[in-house]
Amino acid sequence: MTLHRLKIIRALFLVLGLSVTARLFYWQVLASDSLAKLAQIQHSSRNELPAQRGQIYTSDNFPLVQNKDSFLAYAYLPDMRLSPQEIADKLAGGLATDSAQFLAKLTRTDTTWVPLTKKLSPGQKESLAQLNLSGVGFDMEPIRLYPEASTAAHLLGFLGSNTAGQPQGYFGLEGFYDLELRGRPGRLVQEKDAAGRPIPLGNVGGFPAQDGRSLKLHLNRAIQLKVEDLLRRGIDRYGAIAGEVAIMDPRTGAVLALAAWPQYDPLNYTQFDSSLYQNPLVASAYEPGSTFKVLVMAAAIDAGVVEPDTRCDICAGPLQIDKYTIKTWNNEYHPDITMTEVIQRSDNIGMVFVGQQLGQDKLWNYLDKFGIGQPTGIDLQEETTPKLRPRPNWSEVDLATASFGQGIAVTGIQMLTVVSAIANQGELVEPHLVDQVLGDRILTIPAKTVRRVISPQTARIITDMMVNAVNSGEAQWTKIKGYKIAGKTGTAQIPVAGHYDEEKTIASFIGFAPADNPKFAMLVKLREPQSSPWAAETAAPLWMSIARFLLLYYNIPPQN
Repeated sequence: MTLHRLKIIRALFLVLGLSVTARLFYWQVLASDSLAKLAQIQHSSRNELPAQRGQIYTSDNFPLVQNKDSFLAYAYLPDMRLSPQEIADKLAGGLATDSAQFLAKLTRTDTTWVPLTKKLSPGQKESLAQLNLSGVGFDMEPIRLYPEASTAAHLLGFLGSNTAGQPQGYFGLEGFYDLELRGRPGRLVQEKDAAGRPIPLGNVGGFPAQDGRSLKLHLNRAIQLKVEDLLRRGIDRYGAIAGEVAIMDPRTGAVLALAAWPQYDPLNYTQFDSSLYQNPLVASAYEPGSTFKVLVMAAAIDAGVVEPDTRCDICAGPLQIDKYTIKTWNNEYHPDITMTEVIQRSDNIGMVFVGQQLGQDKLWNYLDKFGIGQPTGIDLQEETTPKLRPRPNWSEVDLATASFGQGIAVTGIQMLTVVSAIANQGELVEPHLVDQVLGDRILTIPAKTVRRVISPQTARIITDMMVNAVNSGEAQWTKIKGYKIAGKTGTAQIPVAGHYDEEKTIASFIGFAPADNPKFAMLVKLREPQSSPWAAETAAPLWMSIARFLLLYYNIPPQN
């Protein structure tokens, strides 16, 4: 019995010994790295040093967003020569505030470096610096400044704070390029003893802050300012509740101006309704109406199912499809009109004829090639993409209404990109705002051709149709004499609760000039104009007034 007990005891000691050995092996070998890191964290204090955020410049190097001189005051506790109370009282006196907040920070024992107060103006910083307080120092910290106030607010976005209280860009360029703009904060590391107190002669290390990169835009400051001014005037003149203008170089996709009204102030964004933060040109979907007709006509001509002089054999009157009756916008009908006249008169029945010649499959394929239902890739954070109805779900009515721009949704930047492809001899380019990213090296962002969507010959034919529409269509009274301009009006009713509002419209005009060698492509949209619901009387004259400025600005002489 005694021998049996000894064997049991021996076995227990063996198991215990193995357990201790295994545990020691785990702590000393397997967990050594993590324990070393934990020890380092427990025996050192870490403080973040702010980085300067990158700035945003126009194409002529004017700052739209820059950093205002602002300072962080901090204390390095081992260097203090006065008592915490004395320093707290002097700081409070210099800033006319309560000393208690400073005293609490100056009496901490878990660190040697403490931030005292943020966002000091240069005057406040100088006032505190003159106190000559040993242990108190200053670092720059970013505060955004907008020299042109709310100009280009919708494309810039704003600088806010994330859930951790750190600066973060939201919307527009600030959101899209946040990682490039923010830079990398620095860090100050100080050794602590076992009780968490800093060791005066301990190691002090870390790394400096790395400032963010700046952005240089294609945006032209003079054009942007003029466009915003003319847009506001146009909204007042036509009684619209909102409006948008987008201008780009159709050959490169470079965005020259992007304006929307109403605006907000990015410096005081919290004082405005959050619905204003998103750029409606990239974030809001709408039915394009008759501006969409140039896309459908381009598809039909490119596919070879119609030609400019092809005549419509269903255009003598209203057209019945299923339970719906399709009419022209003015209830005027023109039997046997040509395709050129269909665009000129913006004839809905003629466009249904075009859609029928194409068929659902071909039309859907061309819409997909033009990028409908896909993001354009513009470098703004809030771009949304209205979905293109799946091909199997298209009905005969869907084909008919899509052919004249209803029952289908786009964004403003999508529509401008489509028409720019026509201006660019059939090649679709990606729209972009940033030309260069500026830092320790300069990164130039090249123009990006996405794909060819129609042939150069088709693009020339559609251009001629759009020129004819400007010269002979409903908006001919607005045309600029001596210049060849390609354009198309669009008046779309606004869908509300499953039906179209009879009184509310979105009036738009889209086009490019000079037509034979385009310098710019432009979209103008007005929401719910009160003076007239028709684009020919609202959006078209506003487009022409902006185009007149652009032609003079670029010193483009009249062609005849």
